[in-house]
Amino acid sequence: MPGRRLTFLRRALIAGVAALALSACATTRVAGPTPDYSSMPREEALSALADLTARYRANPRDRNVVINYAAALRAQAQTGQAVAVLETGIRDFPNDPEMRVAYAKALTADGRFGQALNVVDSAIRPEAPDWNALSVKGAALDQLGRNGEARALYQQAMVIAPSEPSLLANMGLSYAMTNELTAAEHYLRQAAAMPRATSRIRQNLALVIGLQGRFDEARNIYAAELPPGEVEANMTYVRRLLTQQNRWDRIATQN
Repeated sequence: MPGRRLTFLRRALIAGVAALALSACATTRVAGPTPDYSSMPREEALSALADLTARYRANPRDRNVVINYAAALRAQAQTGQAVAVLETGIRDFPNDPEMRVAYAKALTADGRFGQALNVVDSAIRPEAPDWNALSVKGAALDQLGRNGEARALYQQAMVIAPSEPSLLANMGLSYAMTNELTAAEHYLRQAAAMPRATSRIRQNLALVIGLQGRFDEARNIYAAELPPGEVEANMTYVRRLLTQQNRWDRIATQN
């Protein structure tokens, strides 16, 4: 029964760890960091997507437009289209490691974890690994339930990029996926306190706190990030998860 209990928790948190890993900014050669479209206000993100759609149609072989367009599509849950865009990008830029990392992100977001691992492995240079690539590989491993391997990669990435909050947050969500909520909160609090922490990180901290039954504290964090209606929706979700978890605990005790 503990395995079934952890399965539901993993499903609840799996999107969080993937989203953090996949939304982390990556430096591109020409255009600078890829924006985190998933953390933008909805109207701004949709406007950016419309602009990138037009630019991609005008020149589908513009490397930076391809990478940014795919990221904007992923932020709107258009993961299949993002994969298709990057499949074309990989054909045009077969030796570009950043294109491969972007492709692995799209595959992971689309649930194609084994393929994502193969792609991102080809982009990682053992003698000089990129923290973003390590994070993407960790996200895919976490979603496959290989949490120990994922955490080792996040730890390696943190040595390379110690000021990157998404790495600490991914570590926290990895622990949350195995129901180690104290460790999860520890890492998420560190991530949320960093200067470049996103609203998504703070909301995941609220989720982990709520799963420990500290509803007032969780509500206060959500209230600082979301409109009132969304706060209540998130609190309802937390309570539903906790009720389900407690149900599995009771069944395990009875058996």
